[in-house]
Amino acid sequence: MQTPIRKLSTFKRIALVAHDNKKAELIEWAVYNKRALAQHRLYGTGTTGSLIEQALGQSVSKFLSGPLGGDQQIGASIAEAKLDILIFFWDPMEAQPHDPDIKALLRVAVTWNIPFACDRATADFILTSPLMLEEYEILVPDYTQYTTRLQR
Repeated sequence: MQTPIRKLSTFKRIALVAHDNKKAELIEWAVYNKRALAQHRLYGTGTTGSLIEQALGQSVSKFLSGPLGGDQQIGASIAEAKLDILIFFWDPMEAQPHDPDIKALLRVAVTWNIPFACDRATADFILTSPLMLEEYEILVPDYTQYTTRLQR
């Protein structure tokens, strides 16, 4: 059986998320990469999306705030192939009341094999990759055996 493929266009749909202690760092990163980000469609959780929209002067499609379900909305959009890349500056030193949502979001990104960054260095590598401006084929894992087992 052939592995399913999902094509990413040259125009990527990028989700931008940050914990409170990392919002300033994400905004600084976004401003530094304003030209590169302008070539793509941006999405964000409530507050983060608004702050990035203001800082870049570029439209950002906004979900709810992370603790109110925005992380889950982004996860659902990844599962529905409506987002291509996740940039999530998370704070590993601060416990978050919605930690299970965050873990679920990262799990969904891995499940659907999309590029994601949890820190500035990885975000830089992703954004400056030549693949950002090319079509790219993601191999979508085949979960048929898993779903068949669950239906029994």
